[in-house]
Amino acid sequence: MKIIVPMAGRGSRLRPHSLTTPKPLISVAGSPIVHQLVREIARVVEEPVTDIGFILGDPAFFGVEVEKSLAVLANELGAKAHLFRQDQPLGTGHAIMCAASILKGPAVVAYADTLIRANLKLDPEADAVIWVKQVDRPEAFGVVELNSGNSIVNLVEKPQKFVSNLAVVGIYYFKEIERLTKALEKVVSQKLEKGKEYQINEGILAMITDGAVFKPGTVSSWMDCGNAEATLLTNTEMLAIKHQEGEELIDSTARIENSTVIPPCFIGKGVHILDSTIGPGVSIGDGTRVQNSTVKYSLIQNHSSIIDVNCEKAMIGNHVHYNGNPTFVSIGDYSELK
Repeated sequence: MKIIVPMAGRGSRLRPHSLTTPKPLISVAGSPIVHQLVREIARVVEEPVTDIGFILGDPAFFGVEVEKSLAVLANELGAKAHLFRQDQPLGTGHAIMCAASILKGPAVVAYADTLIRANLKLDPEADAVIWVKQVDRPEAFGVVELNSGNSIVNLVEKPQKFVSNLAVVGIYYFKEIERLTKALEKVVSQKLEKGKEYQINEGILAMITDGAVFKPGTVSSWMDCGNAEATLLTNTEMLAIKHQEGEELIDSTARIENSTVIPPCFIGKGVHILDSTIGPGVSIGDGTRVQNSTVKYSLIQNHSSIIDVNCEKAMIGNHVHYNGNPTFVSIGDYSELK
């Protein structure tokens, strides 16, 4: 089994946090988004993962440290890392084709801007599976259309008329990913109109037209990391899941003095919390100091200093020095508030 992870986008909706750190490498609930996504897929698929293909963007942004991080991740899972570059932002279909050299046999394609919990059980009658989640507002999502035999017959982006309430979460399985490759080769060979992109949906629809059987799979949890507010909600939900699963969320090197930690919270290596109340729903990255503060439902990255703060729903980057009392905060790396 292979896992293909397109992650070349700059994450503009998550700025300023994604200006210095690629969005898939931003930590949520104690670990980078893409690490958690890949680990979850490897945990629940029924076959050993042998290869993981990461499609990266500009080397000046997705540099050596990113490459090392992804290589270590693949190695931890007993797989080989393959790093590819998407030099131009030409869409999801084009991104997959950048990994053409390893697109053989069974594969999962997963876009690195969401977190899931799922049982990725594969339907033996299906040529491919698209995982979906029931949503209240299907007009805001891409959804699948099913026939009476529970096979997917169409994909509709943000339907104005009701098609279904099953939103596509961005994870796909192909029994023979070569079939998608052949379909996308035809798509990518066509000249693009200005402002258009090559999308995976075009390849999938071509496969369906050629007779491929697509079945829906369902996830129990689907958490978005598209913007700051959504990422904070995801951080809270993921902390609750990890707490329920019994994962240790407070590092043994953290110093917690005259303070209260209300679970679930993640507290990283070398964190110092003094005279403060933390939680619930708070993640604090390595080497951060929090003093004389009350913090709830917030995400703080590494090596920051949070002093005399009373905040809820704050997303704070790396190396931030913050002293103040707003009620909603989104601060990028290397910022300072006094």
